[in-house]
This record gives sequence, C-alpha cells and structure tokens, in this order.
Amino acid sequence: MRIGAAFRYRGGMFATRFAPSPTGRLHLGHAFSALTAWMAARETSGRFVLRIEDTDFTRCRPEYEAGAYEDLAWLGLDWETPVRRQSEHRPDYDAALETLRDQGVLYRCFRTRKELMALAGAAPHGDDPADAQAFTGGPAPADEEAERLARGEAFAWRLSLRAAEARLGGFDRLTWVEEGLEPGPRRAAPQMLGDMVVGRKDIGAGYVIASVVDDAAQGMTHIVRGVDLAPITSMQRVLQALLDLPTPVYRHHRLILGPDGRRLAKRDRAATLADLRERGVTAQAVRKQLGFAPA
Repeated sequence: MRIGAAFRYRGGMFATRFAPSPTGRLHLGHAFSALTAWMAARETSGRFVLRIEDTDFTRCRPEYEAGAYEDLAWLGLDWETPVRRQSEHRPDYDAALETLRDQGVLYRCFRTRKELMALAGAAPHGDDPADAQAFTGGPAPADEEAERLARGEAFAWRLSLRAAEARLGGFDRLTWVEEGLEPGPRRAAPQMLGDMVVGRKDIGAGYVIASVVDDAAQGMTHIVRGVDLAPITSMQRVLQALLDLPTPVYRHHRLILGPDGRRLAKRDRAATLADLRERGVTAQAVRKQLGFAPA
C-alpha cells in the first residue's frame, strides 16, 4: 500500500504528524490515521512527528499518553524526539490569542452550551465541541459585559468572522491544496462554522489555535488526518492568515467504521488497541486489517 506516493512534496522535505489527545486509549481509527501519516513520511524520506494535544487538562490523563506511546510502538511506528506536549507550550498559544485580541477579532461570549443548543433548536446529544459552535453573534453590551466580568462569570473567546473578514479583506483569497479523497484546490468557507470558540477564561487558548501554532513551529508541510476534521480546515486557514503562519497541504483520509457503520470514537467505547492485544491479536494482523504491509 504505497500511500506515500500521493504525497510527493516538491517544495522541500515532507513533514507530517499524528497528534492524539490523551483522553482515552487509541483504537483502530487512530491506528489507521497514524499509519497513514507515518507511511507517507517514510516513503518520501520525510519527517514524522508525534504531538500530544493535551490542552484539555480536565480530561487528559498521563496514563493515556503513556498508552499512546505503547500502542504506536507496538504497531511498529517511530517518531522524532522529544515529543511536543501542548501543555508545555501554553505561553505560545496564549501569545497567539493575545495577538488576535489586539487585532480586535475576538469577543467574550458568556452563553452556556445549553443556551447555544436552545438557540439552535436542539438538545445536547454528545460531547463533540462542534455541536455548539455554529453560532454567529457578537459581544454583549459593554455594561452587561462589565457586570458579568465583575461577577467572575465564565466566558469563551470567540473569533468574530465579521471582524476577521474585514481585517483580511475577505475570505476568497484564503486557499489551500487538498490531496485527500477529493484532491484539488480549496477555498475557505468558515461561515459554516460560525464564530468558533478559540479560547476560554479558565484554560486560555484552545485546540484550534494550538494546532496551527504547533504546525508552524514544527515545520509541518502536510496535515494527514481523518475526513471528519476536514470542515475545521477553513477556520485554521483563517487563523493562519491572521497570525501570519504558513499554510500546509492537507490530506484527509477515509474513516474506519464500526459494525454499526459509525466512525469509531472514544466516547462510544470503541475497542482499543490495548483490548486487541489482550485478546491475542498481533500488530501484524492489525496492520493487515487496515491495509498496511507488515512492519
């Protein structure tokens, strides 16, 4: 399975990454994504980076991070060291958040998840952050905001698409190259995501900012990930433009589905790689099942 052949990069050394969040053990979907990225780097004599995206300190656990290393090594993968852990680079992300505040493209949103779902005419049904992000609004009136801040109320920092579009002179010029399931040029359409949450009062900058900052800091030329993350690319492209960061090539691959036809997810308690090991399944069998040659 010569996945890497589709990734020949003429602009310099190919560099990609696998970036799990240690909120649970890895499953077959993670294995497929990691192997896809690793093979692409290996067959192009490029770089493969493992990044630990542990910005959510309420759900991330050291044992899950250790488990990710164990699972990936079991599959036969290797990676550059030291591994970048996002929890160790918060000043970088908060500096980016401060830049966006200085640009006037952020506003405080005091609405709760329940309130946002009510506005959308739906009840909360999962833990996917995207469920409550398709919201376009604006800051509360100055006096109301001052009162809420004085009371110490929690808030999220939202990126105002209206302000961002004005600052960038429109979104039409924001493009990137897709090399995945439907290859070709793409143009940013962040409107479908609304004014996305990019940070919170209690934790600072969130995943979306951290990922674009890290991709630039680590010199990533290609982002290899599941097609379920394709919609977020438009917002990442907006952030790259606002923060004056380079734009990688994106490659979104198919998802590994469970017996019920749904994508595998930690919250649905999909069978983990650790579970498979305990049952006596070998790494070679997993690689073969996913369409990869033995290590």
